[in-house]
Amino acid sequence: MTDYITLLKENDLKATIQRTSILKSIDHAGHINIDEIYEDVKEQHPTLSLATIYKNIILMQQNNVIIEVPMNGEKSKYELKKDDHIHLICQSCGEIRDTEITKEREQILTIENFQLNNAQINLYGLCHKCQKI
Repeated sequence: MTDYITLLKENDLKATIQRTSILKSIDHAGHINIDEIYEDVKEQHPTLSLATIYKNIILMQQNNVIIEVPMNGEKSKYELKKDDHIHLICQSCGEIRDTEITKEREQILTIENFQLNNAQINLYGLCHKCQKI
């Protein structure tokens, strides 16, 4: 289990109930959109507003605690920051699967005279289940 308080403090953010609840929701789901976060968090904290969720999501993105995963034609999903990886995103069911960036793939990302600090690669297609439909 992730220590959300330490994660926030290491990224120069105060560990509030709102932020730890949002992180717990994201961590539990893996990839989740803001409406799903709100629905999940308000079960424990009914007075928490959607505006507070948005404000904290933006702040935690800016401080590299969470990452936004753009979705084609849908609201973005969010995940906890982790090592660089590739997202395999199904355009039919919306499932997101993470896959590691191997050494061979890292060579593809090597760009002459460019220092890469981090990478987010999103590949859109059909998952195995949706290919069978």
